[in-house]
Amino acid sequence: MKNKQNVPQVRFKGFTDAWEQRELNYYLSVSKAKNKDERYSKDDVLSVSGDYGIVNQIAFQGRSFAGESVANYGVVETGDVVYTKSPLKSNPYGIIKTNKGIAGIVSTLYAVYKPHITVCSDFVQVYFEQDVRMNNYMQPLVNKGAKNDMKVSAENALKGKVIFPSVKEQQRICTYFNSLDHLITLHQRKCETLQKLKKSMLQKMFPKNGSSYPEIRFAGFTDAWEQRELSGLITEYKETVDSDCDLPVLTSSKTEGVVLQEEHFGRKQQHDITGYNILPRGYCTYRNRSDGVDFTFNINKCCDKGIISKFYPVFYGNNSDVFFISLVLNHSEEVVHEIGYTCTGTGQKVLSFLDLQKMNITVPSYDEQKKIASYFEHLDHLITLHQRKLETLKKLKKSMLRKMFI
Repeated sequence: MKNKQNVPQVRFKGFTDAWEQRELNYYLSVSKAKNKDERYSKDDVLSVSGDYGIVNQIAFQGRSFAGESVANYGVVETGDVVYTKSPLKSNPYGIIKTNKGIAGIVSTLYAVYKPHITVCSDFVQVYFEQDVRMNNYMQPLVNKGAKNDMKVSAENALKGKVIFPSVKEQQRICTYFNSLDHLITLHQRKCETLQKLKKSMLQKMFPKNGSSYPEIRFAGFTDAWEQRELSGLITEYKETVDSDCDLPVLTSSKTEGVVLQEEHFGRKQQHDITGYNILPRGYCTYRNRSDGVDFTFNINKCCDKGIISKFYPVFYGNNSDVFFISLVLNHSEEVVHEIGYTCTGTGQKVLSFLDLQKMNITVPSYDEQKKIASYFEHLDHLITLHQRKLETLKKLKKSMLRKMFI
């Protein structure tokens, strides 16, 4: 049935026809193909990932979760649509993905569908990409009275109504979103590669197991690293404000570093700022209390000068590179263990700046500290660039999934 109002908010030029409402079984059929001849083995078992689509189980998860026999597993060919009936946190009715890779098999927990000539199979995945659309579609189709009320049978999952455009418009929309997904994947992989590199270099560029020499160092540096008390390497910066201060309020996050508090929480916090510490750019801070023993040391790189809660001591380097010091405090296993012994309290643990200063760490010359710090700052900059691009692309995709569909 056609409805002149069945048009999306945004569409590509040249497409003017109204989208049509039909049952999903007009576009898909339940696949009956089973692995009876065991042409496929446990090495060919596929899984469905919300972020990565249909992937080889061993390659993606490092092992196969298949039972003793895979004879009853469903065969999935390129272009087939797979519905995982297992509930997810954000989507209690599961997810639908199109197989864009090699053929394989899936367990009986999955439903496999063959696309008709009336549909571009990629379009089915894109159409159900939004959790809200998936939930609204599946909720009326659940197997009432079943043990798991969220389960939807393979046949029932095709009985809901969808509103699709012509195959040509489907293909145009798929091309757009496939291009977006490609860019998202590129930046995601680049982030992961850089984060792995950073983790590896943090292990290799700092001495371990009591050694005075790291595994990898820059040319020109050969001297042994020396153990120093932090009191000779860092100095507390103690400047506070009163209630009428108009400097931006900051927070120190484990995952985001030092950020504007309003951006971190999504709204302005209503706190009395009297006694807050001033945190200049390039200075380090940490929350001096923790529910465990995990204290995170972050450098202010987001503004020239801001303020932060009095529970966040502020310090700078004293004949040392403060960013290098933060790397040691955050990543050296020996130092992290010593922090665990140094902090006080039976419930919430407290690491005062005075106690922090009494700790010993192993450091190289000031010049080598600066060289190492510069290397990791560059890595962090690249990671941040790709993360921001990734977030921008994901927001664009989310917006277009709303605007280009009915």
